[in-house]
Amino acid sequence: MDLTIYQSFLPQNDHEAAIAFYRDILGFEVRNDVEYQGLHWITVGPADQPDTAIVLHPPAADPGITDEERRTIAEMMAKGTYAGVNLASKDLDGTFERLQAGDAEVVQEPTDQPWGVRDCAFRDPAGNMIRIFEVR
Repeated sequence: MDLTIYQSFLPQNDHEAAIAFYRDILGFEVRNDVEYQGLHWITVGPADQPDTAIVLHPPAADPGITDEERRTIAEMMAKGTYAGVNLASKDLDGTFERLQAGDAEVVQEPTDQPWGVRDCAFRDPAGNMIRIFEVR
């Protein structure tokens, strides 16, 4: 079987803030920005990885979601407990400094974890947890 990760999905509730964070702070390219009925689905990814992307989507656009579920999603996003993604960098300290200078919300400075990885963490404008692992 030949499988690769093609797209991952993260919720966003402010399309302009999402683009500013993922393009201007993380340095990803915006590959697509689809608007439908005032909602935006934005596809972003690293320029040197054209086959891997994150789709930033409106969190409660699914017509099958109930009003109670929409409230729960909004509450979890506000707390930063709804979604997240793990990224990797060969230069964790340099990446951390660039993100911190870009006013990203710092959750954790670069730290050597007891399970053997070194990582840091930020939140995007929607509250999603963005963890960045150091790879060699």
